[in-house]
Amino acid sequence: MVEEIILSELEYKAVRSSGAGGQNVNKVSSKVVLSFNLNISKGLTEEEKEWLIAKLGKKLSQENILLLTCEEDRSQRKNKETVTKKLFDLLQKALVKPKARKETKVPKGVKEKRLNEKKNNSEIKNSRRKPDF
Repeated sequence: MVEEIILSELEYKAVRSSGAGGQNVNKVSSKVVLSFNLNISKGLTEEEKEWLIAKLGKKLSQENILLLTCEEDRSQRKNKETVTKKLFDLLQKALVKPKARKETKVPKGVKEKRLNEKKNNSEIKNSRRKPDF
């Protein structure tokens, strides 16, 4: 993943924020919508693209376009920085491959302890029974 190339491929769009905010909301477009097309990105290898499509499947559109929004701040510039940071955090987390699980044997001592506990339990329950004459 080459961040400089990805930065040049991002498309930003300023939109009016929704919700409360008084008269300022109707005049200022402070919400930022970021769109990133995975298919045509040159900052990602083919393997990374496939991995991201598999991992981010629900967050992608049918054309494999990732849309992120930010309307936390009143400043368009700060929202743009925040949404860009959010994108790179998302990409970093999605590209982390989990370690393969190494199978281990159950230790001999643990097996013996379990069998001993079963024997003890069995003896206790047998001693509770009525004697058979």
